[in-house]
Amino acid sequence: MAEFKSNKVVINARPEKIFSFLADFNNFEKLLPEQVTNWQSTDKNCSFTIKGMADLAMHIAEKNEHSLIRYSSEGKSPFPFHMDSEFNEISDDQTETQVTINAKLNPMLKMMASRPLSNFVNILAEKLKVEMEKEG
Repeated sequence: MAEFKSNKVVINARPEKIFSFLADFNNFEKLLPEQVTNWQSTDKNCSFTIKGMADLAMHIAEKNEHSLIRYSSEGKSPFPFHMDSEFNEISDDQTETQVTINAKLNPMLKMMASRPLSNFVNILAEKLKVEMEKEG
């Protein structure tokens, strides 16, 4: 299993707000980089294309109230993976968050996908910070 972790990001928001946002895939589109196309979602699952890479689909597999949401691959995804969004309350209005992808990649795919997947998790974490801090 190859692991790709984002940088830890401190967000000026309570974990409940972050959890609510990430627990609905309809909000996810706001976090995605421009390389993601063909986005389709319901509150519980989504599918999309990463230009030049693959078609992927995910569903919410696990929720630990205000600390973790685990998304797992499904359907047409070319390799099995899961993505975790973890959050830890630092203070009344600050939460540390990190996004991690664990993917079962063969050596060739790992070599090709390492940089894009590393960038992807960092973009998600940074855009989540921006999105959560918009409203204050």
